[in-house]
Amino acid sequence: MKKITKILLNEKEMPRHWYNVVADMPNKPLPPLNPATRQPIGPEALAAVFPMELIRQEVSAERYIEIPDEVLDLYKTYRPSPLFRAVNLEKTLGTKSKIYYKYEGGNYSGSHKANTAIAQAYYNKQEGVRRITTETGAGQWGCAMSFACAHFGLELLVFMVKVSYGQKPGRKLLMNVYNAKVIPSPSTMTVSGRRVLEIDPDSPGSLGIAISEAMEIAAEDPYTKYSLGSVLNHVILHQTIIGQEAILQMAKTDDYPDVVIGCFGGGSNFSGIAFPFLHENIVNGRKTRLLTIEPSSCPKLTKGKFMYDFGDSAGMTPLLPMYTLGHNFMPEKIHAGGLRYHGAGTLVSQLKKDGLVEAKAKMQRECFEAGVLFARNEGILPAPESTYAIAGALDEARKADIEGVSRTILFNLSGHGHFDISAYEKYFENNLPDHELTNAEVEHAISKIEFPA
Repeated sequence: MKKITKILLNEKEMPRHWYNVVADMPNKPLPPLNPATRQPIGPEALAAVFPMELIRQEVSAERYIEIPDEVLDLYKTYRPSPLFRAVNLEKTLGTKSKIYYKYEGGNYSGSHKANTAIAQAYYNKQEGVRRITTETGAGQWGCAMSFACAHFGLELLVFMVKVSYGQKPGRKLLMNVYNAKVIPSPSTMTVSGRRVLEIDPDSPGSLGIAISEAMEIAAEDPYTKYSLGSVLNHVILHQTIIGQEAILQMAKTDDYPDVVIGCFGGGSNFSGIAFPFLHENIVNGRKTRLLTIEPSSCPKLTKGKFMYDFGDSAGMTPLLPMYTLGHNFMPEKIHAGGLRYHGAGTLVSQLKKDGLVEAKAKMQRECFEAGVLFARNEGILPAPESTYAIAGALDEARKADIEGVSRTILFNLSGHGHFDISAYEKYFENNLPDHELTNAEVEHAISKIEFPA
C-alpha cells in the first residue's frame, strides 16, 4: 500500500461530466406535486423561477451531463481539489484505520458551494437573466453565488438568515465585496417576511423563510430568477464532481473507502461526495457505506417523517417528497447555520428510505470538539458544518478499533471556518449549548404542517 498524504489530480484528469444518480436509483424519486390539485407538475411549473436548462437538469434521468467549457474554465481556478490522508490525526487517535478527507475550502467562497454557484450563474446568463435572488444560511452559499454572479455580470440579492447575519458578519461583508446586496431574513421587503415578523418580531429566521422571500421577489420580475444552494436535483448534480475526483484520487493510493461521510443540511455536500460512490455500489457491486451526519437539533433524516411538504415556509414551492420536520419548523440557533433546514432533498430522502444511505445525528459541542482536534492535527480550521462530518469519521475510526479491524474512511471537508471564529470562541468559553429535538417535539412540529384546502 502506498503511503501518500496529499493526492492531487491534474486538469486533464478532472471530470468533464456531472453524474446524475437518478439514472441508477432502483426506485426513482416521487414527482413534485401542485399544492392545490395534488397532481404531478411538469417542467413548465418551474419556469417562473428557474432558467430552462436548470429545469431540464432537475428532471433529467441521463446518467452524465456535460460540463460547459466556461464552467470548466472557472472550475480550473481551484479544481481538482486535493484529497488528503489525515496521518497526524490517525496518530493522535492511535487508530488502525486510514482517514482521508476531500478538501473543498480552497476556493474564493471557502466551501463546496462554488461548484454549483458557477454553473447556475452561467445558465442564467445564457438565458438572458439580469438578476438572481437567493437565500443563504451560514453564508457560504451567498459568498459563492456573489462572485459567480459578478463574474457573469448578474445582479444578486441575498436573503441571509437573520441569526447567521448577526453571527457571521465577515461572510456578509465578503458578499458585499463581490457586489451582492444582502438582506437579513425575515425582512420587511416581502409579504412572506412581514407575515413572520408580525407573529414574531424577534424571529431568528430560517432557511425556509429566506427561501420564501427570495422566491417571492423572483416571481414578480420576468428578468429575475431564483437560485438555491442545496436540496434540488440540479444542485446536487453539480456537486458530484467532488466524488468523481475522489474516486480517481483514491485509485492513486491503491485504497478504497469502506465508508464515505458528509454533513447534512439539505444534501448538497454529502451527495456530492457520496453519489459517485453509490454508482460504484449499484453498478459495480462495491460495498461502501454512505453516512451523513445531521444536527440533533434539526434531525429530519433521523427523526423526521417521509411525506410531501413544502421546501419553504410560506408554501411557494411545489410539494416535494422528503424527510421533513415541517415547513414551519424553527430550528435552534446552532452555529452550523447551513444545517438549519427543515427538510432533506428528494434524492437523499428516497435513497435513505430505500436503505442505500445512512444517517446519524450529533450534538454541536461534540462536533466542535472534533473540529478543534482536527485543526490541531491537520492545520485546517473547519467550518461548523464540516465538524459534523469529522465527528462522524472519528466515530467510525473508534468503532473499528473496538472491533479490532482497520477501515478506510473518507469524509468531505466541505469548507473552512475562518469566518466562524466567533463560534469557536463560544466553544472555548463553554458557551455553546447542546440541544436535541425530542420525538414529541418532532410530532408537534409535523402536526403543524398546513397545506392549501
